[in-house]
Amino acid sequence: MARRRSFVSILAILVLLHAYIGLRLLPAMGAGPFGMLAGTVLLAISAALVRIGLVAPSLRRTRWSEPLTWAGLLSMGFFSSLFVLTLVRDVVLLAMALGGGAGPGFTHDSAVAVPLLALAVTFIGFINARRVARVVRVEVPIDGLPEDLHGYSIAQISDIHVGPTIRRPYLNAIVTKVNALKPDAIAITGDLVDGTVQRLALHTEPLARLSAPDGAFFVTGNHEYYSGVEQWVTEVRRLGLRVLMNEHVIRRRGGATIMIAGVTDYTAQHFDPAHKSDPHQAAAGAPDDVAVRILLAHQPRSAPAAAEAGFDLQLSGHTHGGQFFPWNLFVPLQQPFVAGLNRVRSLWVYTSRGTGYWGPPKRFGAPSEITLVRLVPGRV
Repeated sequence: MARRRSFVSILAILVLLHAYIGLRLLPAMGAGPFGMLAGTVLLAISAALVRIGLVAPSLRRTRWSEPLTWAGLLSMGFFSSLFVLTLVRDVVLLAMALGGGAGPGFTHDSAVAVPLLALAVTFIGFINARRVARVVRVEVPIDGLPEDLHGYSIAQISDIHVGPTIRRPYLNAIVTKVNALKPDAIAITGDLVDGTVQRLALHTEPLARLSAPDGAFFVTGNHEYYSGVEQWVTEVRRLGLRVLMNEHVIRRRGGATIMIAGVTDYTAQHFDPAHKSDPHQAAAGAPDDVAVRILLAHQPRSAPAAAEAGFDLQLSGHTHGGQFFPWNLFVPLQQPFVAGLNRVRSLWVYTSRGTGYWGPPKRFGAPSEITLVRLVPGRV
């Protein structure tokens, strides 16, 4: 009963938002009776499809589930841009009204431009999302870096979100590109999946091909906890990756020692108190001769605790760089960083924009990435 009420409530909100768009755009277009009817029908279909997109990972498998999933998620992306552009248009019209009023030509032309711009952004965003992520090379200066660790490299992938529209071929292409970089180690910093092991095991199998001399490592993100974390931890281990849950490993290069540690997701304790994220525990018991301490943590907001625990570098994801406008503007409300290399006291924090995408197959202004992090000597 509660789920039914939730379904009805969300659908009602979507209908109201679509009604707002229709009332603000269709009359201004001079659509006429037939145009008004056609526009209303299209907006009603959009509201229904967006609702389907919101539950795409849990749709029952039928002959229609895959095309409905694609239609729903594409509609989500288009609706997001359509709604935001309608709001922007109204703000502009209000400003113009306060300044003397907008002419009928602008009112009409802007109403026509909004859905056209939304379509263009959605199309470009789809192309950006579905291409294989580009390689972003980042040099991180470490004070006192031993010569044996100069150029030590970690390939980071994050937020792939294997699920409704990201499947085996997409992940396979990512794995091939990562292996071609020949990194010393590989890090997957959470949100690998959106769905259960039963649904997605076939599509995550390419991870078994990841290869690096010092190993491939995985830490949980919040979406693993939505998708059955214990089963996914077992499955990722079966594929040959080392899952770091508030623990570390030691790797040596000549006479130098590097620590690669990992914590569970920042919010993990809300799902399982035993999984509480703890950078101090992850560093506990490390040998005294460790030259560089690296932490894999899904969310950037683990950084203050990581700095207190004495880490030199934290690799994170979670934000998607905002994925597409205007959601990048809201990320700072929750996270200290949106993307790129930043500093928290003596700790470097690199936040990946993500290697896949969540929800709508759409990236605009926030390109996906495979990150190759190299350690270099800091300035003396």
